[in-house]
Amino acid sequence: MNTEHPRKKPVLISTCLLGLNCRYDGKRRAHPQLDALREGFLLIPACPEQMGGLATPRPPAEIESGNGQDVLEGRSRVLDSTGNDLSENFRRGAQASLELARFHSCDTAILKERSPSCGVRQITRKEKVLDEQGVTAALLNREGILLFSDEEDDLMRRLGEN
Repeated sequence: MNTEHPRKKPVLISTCLLGLNCRYDGKRRAHPQLDALREGFLLIPACPEQMGGLATPRPPAEIESGNGQDVLEGRSRVLDSTGNDLSENFRRGAQASLELARFHSCDTAILKERSPSCGVRQITRKEKVLDEQGVTAALLNREGILLFSDEEDDLMRRLGEN
């Protein structure tokens, strides 16, 4: 009897989207299509901020100027609300996320929008939403991983096309 199941496509996903308490404020925010995502894909959780050595809960953080690529290249910093420079934590977490994606052969990621780590199309700075990428999103994008925002319209269909 053949008990083999077709292998599900591995997809890196922001851990907070799985409903785990890893957000900066320690709260949950599971993705509304989580059950469908679990059914269709092998979800590989990654929380770049925790993997970079930050605790939960933690003060909120923002990219000081520019975007995630600027942080990766040392032209900008990530500061928490008390002024601590967390840039190295964010770079370390981005690198760990990339290594995890490579280890699991993920060519796709679903990330939490507006995060200084995971923002795919937007980050928040001084309570304003900016059309920029977070640190981890910038690194994954640069390394050829296809990025989807958790707010993507028709996420399941778009994931299935790739």
